[in-house]
Amino acid sequence: MGMSVGNNNGGGEESGYQPMAEINITPMVDVMLVLLIIFMITAPLLVAGVPVELPSTSAAKVSQPKKPMIVSLGPDGAIFIREDQVTVDTLVPRLQALRQAEGDTVVYVRGDKNRPYGEVMEILGRVGQSGYARVSLLSQPKAGESAGQ
Repeated sequence: MGMSVGNNNGGGEESGYQPMAEINITPMVDVMLVLLIIFMITAPLLVAGVPVELPSTSAAKVSQPKKPMIVSLGPDGAIFIREDQVTVDTLVPRLQALRQAEGDTVVYVRGDKNRPYGEVMEILGRVGQSGYARVSLLSQPKAGESAGQ
């Protein structure tokens, strides 16, 4: 912004060219002010939209909260869909019927920790056979640990 005038003492390096160590921020401020004005003008236009008065209706809401689909393997080997006990042979037909009635949703599989790993994997396979594409395993977090760890 200003220029410094040095005194010529007739010395070697000091009497030569010295670079100015200041940053000119005026162009950056100009660009930022232009961007601020552009955003101040366009932001209300994006939010406003067209004013429309919507009619009232007595129709029920479209999205009703659904009960989660949980398949559980109990400590004694019993299989449950939600709270209903089923056998291994009737698991797939029941899940298919529920899928047709309620639509495709996430199926949560819970297995007792004392049951063999193979039995839990068999339940997972049968859930996949019934047509559900999204399957999640549920577990219990350890005491004293937060969810972010």
